[in-house]
Parts: sequence; C-alpha cells; structure tokens
Amino acid sequence: MRIALTGASGLVGRWIARAAVEAGHDLDPLPGWRLGQPVDLSGKDALIHAAFHHLPGRYRGGEGADPQGFIRANLDGSLALFRAARDQGVGRVIFLSSRAVHDGHPGGMALPDELSPAPTNLYGQVKAQAEAALAAMAGPGFRTASLRPTGIYGPGKPQKWAGLIADFLRGITPPPRLATEVHGADFARAVLLVLADPAMAGSYNVSDLVLDRRDLLAEVARLTGCATPLPASADPGPLRRPLCARLQALDWQPGGRALLLQELPKILTEIQP
Repeated sequence: MRIALTGASGLVGRWIARAAVEAGHDLDPLPGWRLGQPVDLSGKDALIHAAFHHLPGRYRGGEGADPQGFIRANLDGSLALFRAARDQGVGRVIFLSSRAVHDGHPGGMALPDELSPAPTNLYGQVKAQAEAALAAMAGPGFRTASLRPTGIYGPGKPQKWAGLIADFLRGITPPPRLATEVHGADFARAVLLVLADPAMAGSYNVSDLVLDRRDLLAEVARLTGCATPLPASADPGPLRRPLCARLQALDWQPGGRALLLQELPKILTEIQP
C-alpha cells in the first residue's frame, strides 16, 4: 500500500513509520510538509495523520498563550488535509486522536469504542472536532477512522519517563499516579490492522496496561539498586479505562506487562548518564 504519513519523525509517528516499512508498505513521510500547507497526495492509497502542533512536551495545554494559532494549525490544518486526501483520490484516512476526548466522563468509567467525546480542554476539543469532521466526509471510496490512544511508551528520544526516572534516581519520590499505557510498537500495529480492515470506520480505543507509578519505579529500583523511597500506590477508583473491543476483534494482541519489563532496561540506558 502507498501510504502518506504526517508527523513521521514525532514521538508517535516514528513507531508508525517503522511498522509500515517493516510490513512492506511504500511510505512517504511528506518531508518538509507542515500543517496548513498545501499537500500533494496523488497516487497514495492511504493517509495516516499523526502530525500535531503543540508546545514541546505538552498536549493538554499545548496551545500555551496562542489558542487561536493552535486551532488554525491543528483543526483547520487537519480539515484541509482531509479534504485534500478526499479530493485527490486517497481511499483511506486514519486520524490520530487521543484519549483526551473523554476527559469529561466520570472518573472510574469504562470507555467503549463508540462512546461520544466529552472533552474538557482545547486539546481534546480540537481532536474531537477533527474526528467528527473526518467521519462526516466518509463515503463510497473514502473510508475514514480515528484512533484514540492512551499514553504511549517505549525506547527512543524524547523519552516520556526521562524526567520522572531521573528525579527518582536523584532521590526524589514523586506523588502517586495511575495511568493507562500502550507500547508504541503495539500502537503502530493497531494502526496497520485498522488500515487493512475492509470495514474500517468510526473510532477505536488503543490501550493496554494500567500502570501504577509505584510499580514502574519499583522495577527501576530493582534494576539500578536505587534506594529512593517509592510513592504510595495510587487510588484506582478515578481511573477511566478504555475498552478496546474493536481492536480485539481484529486480533490485536498487545504485549502487556511482559513487554514493559522487557523494554525498561533499554529505556534506562537512554536516561542514565
């Protein structure tokens, strides 16, 4: 398949790019293209849109002091990209959305794939609006889908846990926290499974682990001999848990805790001097 990928060098896009090439697809990372610019997608079978403009390291709150610029780049730019794909004969478009579209649902709630968005911040609002606009464009010969990943982890820089682990190794005990996570390679496989599904449509949750920060840092301590006190276990009650029934129906099988334990030594080599 001839695939155009935006955001191919980003924290998430790099996993998709690697998986697509390894699977034998003809990948075009659209070098030099930026959100809001015209784009040539002629001859492409599919578009995966993973690019997003935000302050470094910040998604929620990533607009900083320029919310209108954030909207122009990420919402208006994405809609223009979707229209270009449709008008240039691209048959399939996948949009990288976010679990942030569900921030307004009650704590402790299970989040099925078909649940309607309830965003509480500009980041989630923009993602939800882009999802809805893309879905409204779907029609014969133009299939669309949005994936809503949870936190994505794995080796590579920038490393999402770099600050947390470095502080812990320096003797700082962080506050308790519980989060849902998925390995970048498992996320990329989910993208390609959806892209290959003849019936692809609508939204798909992508989540694997429920990870307590205490458990993560306990493994860091075991591997490094660090004696910093661990944080208390986090309260699981408020956690919203994405359900991934649609991916499971496509035989998606993420690596779970075993993959986390396998990858953590690699992550530590990127953080430790």
